[in-house]
Amino acid sequence: MRNDVFLTGVERYFDENEIIVSKTDLKGRITYCNDVFLRVAGYTEKECLGQPHSLIRHPDMPRCIFDLLWETIQSGREIFAYVKNRCKNGDHYWVHAHVTPSRDKSGTVIGYHSNRRVPDRNVLETAIMPLYRNLLAEERGHQDRKSGLRASKAMIRSLLEDHAVEYDEFIATL
Repeated sequence: MRNDVFLTGVERYFDENEIIVSKTDLKGRITYCNDVFLRVAGYTEKECLGQPHSLIRHPDMPRCIFDLLWETIQSGREIFAYVKNRCKNGDHYWVHAHVTPSRDKSGTVIGYHSNRRVPDRNVLETAIMPLYRNLLAEERGHQDRKSGLRASKAMIRSLLEDHAVEYDEFIATL
């Protein structure tokens, strides 16, 4: 993750009829990004292609959510998640992401495809933001990053077990 970007605290928005699209290779390096992605994130295509998708990762995002996302898509399944992204200038924007493996004709996973839409603001403010604040506080409350990640993963797994659902189903029911 880039650490040289100042965070402005300013939220950017995009139209609910727009879709932010990006594709990555198996390592998470950007191979495609649409014009909406570029406009909202504030990058040029040249600045994005070949770069890790974490280029837009906001430090307020709990690591356990990305860990869960990668675990899911690397197992060949799709996932829906709310994500706070960082713009080139330090602004941020929220998305409701649908990330899915991309396959070749033989069914082999060759990369990942993400469509992002405008999130439900009520769900974001009443459920997601408080959850992410708690997960992030748990992660940051440990001496090292690995311990923090293990603890926040345990929190999210416990939440899912309490609701007897997978993450996607939990997100869909909010």
